[in-house]
Amino acid sequence: MPPSQTRGTFPVDPTKGNTAIAFPTQRKTFIKSSTFLLWGFVTAFFPRIFNTLLKFPSAINFLHFLIVPFAGVVAIFNTKTKDKQQIAISQALLIGLVALFTINVASALLNKAGVINIVLEFLLLGEPLIMLLGITSLAMSPKNIERFQKWLIISAFSNLILVYIQRYVLRYDLLRPISPWDLMQGVFYFTGAGHVVSASVSLTFAFYYFTTVKPRPLWLRIAVVFAALGQIIISDTKQIFLVFLIAAVIFVLLKMTDIVKAIQYILLFIIGGSALYWAAFNLAPNTELKYWTNNLDLVQDGLELKYSVFSIVHSYYHSSWNWLLGLGPGHTVGRLGGWMIRDYYDLLNPLGVSIHPLNKRIWEVVSANPLGDKSSLWSPLWGWAGIWGDLGFLGLGTYLYISFLAWRYFCVDDFSRYALLSVWVFGAVFSQMEEPGYMLFVMSLIGIRWHEHRCRDNKLS
Repeated sequence: MPPSQTRGTFPVDPTKGNTAIAFPTQRKTFIKSSTFLLWGFVTAFFPRIFNTLLKFPSAINFLHFLIVPFAGVVAIFNTKTKDKQQIAISQALLIGLVALFTINVASALLNKAGVINIVLEFLLLGEPLIMLLGITSLAMSPKNIERFQKWLIISAFSNLILVYIQRYVLRYDLLRPISPWDLMQGVFYFTGAGHVVSASVSLTFAFYYFTTVKPRPLWLRIAVVFAALGQIIISDTKQIFLVFLIAAVIFVLLKMTDIVKAIQYILLFIIGGSALYWAAFNLAPNTELKYWTNNLDLVQDGLELKYSVFSIVHSYYHSSWNWLLGLGPGHTVGRLGGWMIRDYYDLLNPLGVSIHPLNKRIWEVVSANPLGDKSSLWSPLWGWAGIWGDLGFLGLGTYLYISFLAWRYFCVDDFSRYALLSVWVFGAVFSQMEEPGYMLFVMSLIGIRWHEHRCRDNKLS
């Protein structure tokens, strides 16, 4: 077949060389991979709305576990990049993911966990990184980047606007007398900590929109920031501000080499935090914020409850191998063992899901403590503890390794680094690192920023 008729290539002018350009084939692969990745994100971001309001079966909450890995693998193995550094980085991240899966299997064998436990544990931890790797493997033009970015922005605006509709139009605050602000959950309605997840997404989006979407008017970008801060107040998710404040202080310290300037920035954060504290206390005085400020002596009791997880997990060790491999996927205080197995037991039981006695024990401890239902800030079920409890120090070390790779090679600007740093701080407070909607949103933004910087660098070179 002559070169001009080769499938997937443009005709070649003999006077200009004989190199075929495989652009149509690349475009076809991009459309398939990027569309699948977008569908994977949508099925992780919106399933609660479909399940709660539109009465879709609860299995829809698991659909993204099929779409995202498939789309990511297709994108990775169809990549056209010739950049040796990018290939090496992708290979290192893939090796890390394989190691994480291997540790899952080893931990399951040691602790007699079910096969479905292995699959779900790996996907809860690895799916966001598969999404990031899939996005960065695509050959995106500026138009395609804008298309992907548009869907992320639409999704974030949908969540933010829906919170205000729930509060001021649908009046969800009148549905129950106790903690009605917990119902301001946006697109994550209705889940136990949906208000926390929704506010986390909104504040992350606000920082992204303000710092990176420069073509939009300044007043609009400022309005988005204030709307996100307002959501924290009306949903009483004070923990979110604490997490982002801690992440901001750490971020500044990592960037600053001048101690005097570092102290100045910390003082600015303290002043800003005090201002938001005053606003929350005076504009919404009936929230739990007032309760905790009047009962500071309970903070120590709350911290004792939170960190009791270590002694509880250790009390179930039956082998020295548990230090390295934990008690098994889904057997301790991660999202799988803490909530998913309990909430979806009817769906997971036929698949052979295994339950550990610790799952019941940890909830007994929470229920018996007066602070157990006061705030998720004191919950002993949190991300880093869950990874360590389920997979031991080997699993924790492997997850830290692949997280570091994401930080080092894919976080190309301040927003991306701050967003990932916030995820890590969330892991010390909640189980946010295993919340698919939040994590896929953050990783998608980081992936898009990576592409935007690549396009800019290519224009300058």
